[in-house]
Amino acid sequence: KMSEYNSVQKGSLKLKGVSVASKKKKKKDKERKRLEEQVLTSQNEEETKKVYVDKRTPAQIAFDKLQEKRQMERILKKASKTHKRRVEDFNRHLDTLTEHYDIPKVSWTK
Repeated sequence: KMSEYNSVQKGSLKLKGVSVASKKKKKKDKERKRLEEQVLTSQNEEETKKVYVDKRTPAQIAFDKLQEKRQMERILKKASKTHKRRVEDFNRHLDTLTEHYDIPKVSWTK
């Protein structure tokens, strides 16, 4: 019967907002840990830079280059017209449409 209670955590309850005279860490420890972390992260970054290998196939690389090229063409095409010019072109397009696209008038007193 005692095996049921083996997994129970023993000790006092920890309540939110109530602190039991906790020990304050010294600033020296914090500074040292921060410096150690900085050194470790800089070493990790250097290692990750060296380890990176492009695993794409030649077809994927060509596809990405082509996509980037098309994206640049699209941006340049849009940037070539001013807003005023775009509005004029749009209005010209609307004028060429048939009346089928107009919103019909609705009235109760025909």
